[in-house]
Amino acid sequence: MTGSGSASRSTSVPQGYDVLVLGEVLVEIHAETALRDAADGTPARVSFSGDALNAAAAAVAAGARTALLAVVGEDELSVPLLARAAELGVDVSHVRRSPRPNGAYLLCADTEGDRAFVYWRTGSAGSTLSVEHVESWRELLTGSKALITSGIAGALSPSSREAVLLAARTVHEAGGHLSYDPNFRSRLTSRAEARTLLARIAPLAGLLKTSCPADALAMVDTDDPAEAAARYRALGARTVAVTAGADRLLLDDGTEAAYLPVPVNPDPVDATGAGDCFTGTATARLALGDTLADAVAHAMAAASLSVSGRGGTGRVPDFTETAALAAAHRAHLLGTGQATT
Repeated sequence: MTGSGSASRSTSVPQGYDVLVLGEVLVEIHAETALRDAADGTPARVSFSGDALNAAAAAVAAGARTALLAVVGEDELSVPLLARAAELGVDVSHVRRSPRPNGAYLLCADTEGDRAFVYWRTGSAGSTLSVEHVESWRELLTGSKALITSGIAGALSPSSREAVLLAARTVHEAGGHLSYDPNFRSRLTSRAEARTLLARIAPLAGLLKTSCPADALAMVDTDDPAEAAARYRALGARTVAVTAGADRLLLDDGTEAAYLPVPVNPDPVDATGAGDCFTGTATARLALGDTLADAVAHAMAAASLSVSGRGGTGRVPDFTETAALAAAHRAHLLGTGQATT
């Protein structure tokens, strides 16, 4: 890891990463009570998340050699932040540093299961991501099998938007796979800006993962999963996966669009990061040679298992467990004759 924000090239460039993840890492603060009940204070604990770290951790768990491409701060929290990423098996040797604070968010899940978030991101280290950083990572990007990035990374600042675009083009032109999640956040960017970024990245994406109705309404003006997938594909994305509630996913690979039932988690705790877990797992398995059908089956199983933990990386299932659930789910569907449409 370099010791400055200058984006100097690492002196040692390991070759052959299966997956690179470009984006933001966040300090995650868990409130123990609902925010509306916190007038007199509430116990809290600190962890680490962000869509990039969540996806990277899932990719590692799925068997992929994975590195994080991000900018973090130089404060005391950066030490445990990077230690947590490394503990999850993510290579952090290419992470850059900036004399800015790390972004953070407060997470609370109430007794009804609803989640509330409060973010602190303005002027964060992550927002300094730039094309200069991407240029310093060019050898990594051209030598990797796959890249994961998102609309969140592209919305942090104008420089981060250009960085995301350059990284996506670099991997695509080198013949690698790109997974992209629009992950629209109205507090970070406007719909117009998010749509402009989507239009530029979709033609480069081998897998576009999105949610419906939330992202679909903001990005492509529909709350119908099948129509949303068709509109994303019309923008150029080769395969689109649309999460449509907790129990099903629509997959459109250009030859057919089918609803796939998601394995049920009997003990859900917190869905934070489940979509990132899906993207990280699917991308890893595609990079490792799985068919699209198998990669998506594994990704759905991993995402289902992940909601048993609190926070974005509170539960990162081992691939043995993920594969077992995917196989059991497939056997159940075959045994009951349940259709996937």
